[in-house]
Amino acid sequence: MTFKTQAYWLGHSAVKLISPNGTVIYIDPFLSQNPSTPEELKEVEKADYILLTHGHEDHVGDTIEIAKKTGAKVVGIVELMGLLGNEGLADDQSVAFNKGGTVHFDDFSVTMVSANHSSSFKGQYAGDPAGLILSFEDDICVYHMGDTNIFADLELYGELYDPHLVFAPIGDHFTMGPEEAAYAVEMIDPLYAVPIHYNTWPPIEADPAVFKDLLEELDIEARIPKIGENII
Repeated sequence: MTFKTQAYWLGHSAVKLISPNGTVIYIDPFLSQNPSTPEELKEVEKADYILLTHGHEDHVGDTIEIAKKTGAKVVGIVELMGLLGNEGLADDQSVAFNKGGTVHFDDFSVTMVSANHSSSFKGQYAGDPAGLILSFEDDICVYHMGDTNIFADLELYGELYDPHLVFAPIGDHFTMGPEEAAYAVEMIDPLYAVPIHYNTWPPIEADPAVFKDLLEELDIEARIPKIGENII
């Protein structure tokens, strides 16, 4: 299939999407302090939306700085958005919602689904962790799983939303490892899967080739892009 949306992995769990209409979306923009993000990708000049899966600092990352610089809307679970308001995020830039909910923007929508993990921001409860499913008008459906392990609802998400592209954490220790992630992706059954949340630091060292080989046995294409390379 051919898609017009552009998708880039920026290291760790950070993802950048550009819609066919040019809307720029960042997911979990941990960039300036991310040792795996190249220097030329750490600075953000344009962002229309920032989507957050949960409150851990390696996911919230540069959200406040980017929002102040670009005027981007920041989208996430209710409790986390309240905490970011205390950090200086303007009320008119904050879009709070919750699991099962869908918010609609100019040329895409995002649905919040479950993830099996934990969530805090600067030591405070930040709501539940989540996955995010983005649907672009007449184009691709992208599922960013956030930080999670495998759980039975993934099969339902595959049936309900039929995502084409899944970003799946494989780093083990804090999330799934490659083997568990491959079977989680099989439950969703997308066209493509991209491994994330690995090799940023020693505790989450993982071999993406293991993930890729397992998915090939399941007839799902794993793409292992260079950081900053268009995936689709």
